[in-house]
Amino acid sequence: MNDFSSALHLSSSGLRAQAKRLRHVSENIANADTPGYRRKNVPFQLDTGSPHNTVRAGKVRLDPSELHRVYDPSHPLADHTGFFESSNVDVMVEIADAREAQRSYEANLKMFEQTRQMSSSLMDLLRK
Repeated sequence: MNDFSSALHLSSSGLRAQAKRLRHVSENIANADTPGYRRKNVPFQLDTGSPHNTVRAGKVRLDPSELHRVYDPSHPLADHTGFFESSNVDVMVEIADAREAQRSYEANLKMFEQTRQMSSSLMDLLRK
């Protein structure tokens, strides 16, 4: 039963990590038009300290790339030259990240369900 437990822990850790990634991707999309907003990245790390070698989302990092300068002299944040710093979020990149995270989440969910089903089938066989 230890293999089933390890598989369940691994897939559930992947579900948690992808859920955190999706949360930050949605924050990035929501703040794409917020001046001065920096894109958030969530790196994944292998948690070798756990007994099941699970994956976890690391500390959120801000994207160090430059903010986009936009010319709009009527904007309240515009400087004396008429420019202000917008966000560094590219919505197309965020949509691609969201799709990738969604597919990874679904793969982990399917692995979890199949492991649970195999465990249940094994228990049924042992009862007979």
